[in-house]
Amino acid sequence: MDIASAEVVELEDTGVRVMVAAGGRRGAGVESVLRAHLAASAGVPADDVELVHACPVCGVRHGSPVVRYPTTPSGGSWFADAAAGAGVVVAAVGTRHPVGVGIEAATDEPAPALDAAALHPIERARLDDVDPSARALVRAQVWARKSALLRAIGHLEVLEPSRIALTLPGDDHGDARIARSVPELGSSWGDVRIMDVAVPGRVAASVALLPRR
Repeated sequence: MDIASAEVVELEDTGVRVMVAAGGRRGAGVESVLRAHLAASAGVPADDVELVHACPVCGVRHGSPVVRYPTTPSGGSWFADAAAGAGVVVAAVGTRHPVGVGIEAATDEPAPALDAAALHPIERARLDDVDPSARALVRAQVWARKSALLRAIGHLEVLEPSRIALTLPGDDHGDARIARSVPELGSSWGDVRIMDVAVPGRVAASVALLPRR
């Protein structure tokens, strides 16, 4: 894939590089964008990139993939993930933080069942206070943030997203934190960051960064 026209941004001081590739329905796929971005960041051929999508705990395909190759010059791990929606692919790679990517297209159609399953009561109450003209995009951003967090965490049994509350867009300037945690996330949940990424159209994207290992 030719990534010359794709936008690449660095997420402040995190060491995470994010590629945003936009295209039509027949644009580049998630896997090819992620491989190209990882290869360019690590300085290796894209054909040499090895990604394992099966969860190392249960073997099911969920969460961000494990990067088997490349490794860092010291033998450390690369972390990578990608997601797509509404013709946009977002890929994130780095060596310091496990990452997850979430992307959601804004829709004006009410989705109360999805809200109940994905959003904490605090988040739902805050959404009710948002101006109706902006609510769809704010809701999509919250969903993208929650999706990114769950993908970064990977295997964590019976963790319902509605049990976790995140700060809301507009309050956190695009750098979200966990406002209400759960015991399953342990004591380091305060160090989790979920950073919004600008993408074209009525689409919201976020990258979750877990505390460095």
